[in-house]
Amino acid sequence: MKSNLHPFGTFVRRFLLEEVVADRNLSLNTQHSYRDTIRLLFEFIAEHHAIDPAKVMTEQVTAALVRDFLVYLENKRGNSGATRNQRLAAIHSLFRFISCQAPELVDHVSSIHAIPPRRTGIPTMSYLDKLEIDALLSVPDCGRPQGRRDYALLLFLYNTGARASEAAGVKVSDLALGISPSVRLLGKGRKTRICPLWLHTADVLRELIATHIERPKDAPVFLNVRGQPITRYGIHTLVARTVKKAAAKTPSLQNKRVSPHTLRHTTAVHLLHAGVDINTIRAWLGHVTFETTNRYAEVDLEMKASALEACAVRDSETCLEDRTPIWRKDSKIMEFLMRL
Repeated sequence: MKSNLHPFGTFVRRFLLEEVVADRNLSLNTQHSYRDTIRLLFEFIAEHHAIDPAKVMTEQVTAALVRDFLVYLENKRGNSGATRNQRLAAIHSLFRFISCQAPELVDHVSSIHAIPPRRTGIPTMSYLDKLEIDALLSVPDCGRPQGRRDYALLLFLYNTGARASEAAGVKVSDLALGISPSVRLLGKGRKTRICPLWLHTADVLRELIATHIERPKDAPVFLNVRGQPITRYGIHTLVARTVKKAAAKTPSLQNKRVSPHTLRHTTAVHLLHAGVDINTIRAWLGHVTFETTNRYAEVDLEMKASALEACAVRDSETCLEDRTPIWRKDSKIMEFLMRL
């Protein structure tokens, strides 16, 4: 008797190759995120349900199983609420594809789509002040090739506010180091933007590229110690290593968790303090929504409010003894109001 069950692996393979890569042409980072989510789901099914991943049927991946998987991610793997929601979004996308390929599974898919994302709080935005940025930039030894690379990369991150993945993907052809230097960045959703560069940044990048003879235009700008393209994980490691060294002379860094994204926040806040309008900052950083950029405006308003409070004139500093409004002292006005 022929089974009416649907092999899960068949849908997964078609989803990753056809939907994610061929049809939607999602970014490499998104492809890896979807792949890793499905790999973790298979591992969970094998470990907790003793089912061979090659023999898993779609009907066995129930809403209850997916909920158990999400709990496993948080409790056993220590994933944050944001990561949990990211994994759930990938599963939703997979089962949306399955419902299109096998309409008879629509009810089964609907039960999984009914699993809501977890509401998470907005994390506190961390950024560095100018002295802390200077401390980071003073760490690399520019007398050594790796030190020059480290300095150029840190300066580039601060100048552009680029994400780690964007900086890792910059090629020589993306740089325009002439009179008005700039760089073309490929951001989320494969959207490109042009970001201006300081003259000093352009000089540093020009020197960095010149140290490598006959570099082709499609070669990456930033390389690791083995001469291979640096990865976003390599950039995270570089920032962590630099912060650890800088904290020895700048104690305020010891209590801060600094990542490449912290430098991105720092760029935005410093641009705001310099008087750059919020729409320009949004274009500068490549934000998809205004809500993301408006967070920086809220931070700036809080700082201005604190500064205003520090400069406020206190009662003891004034010579005004009677604070009764003038209109209350005018008997004719009071009589008129009482007759209304």
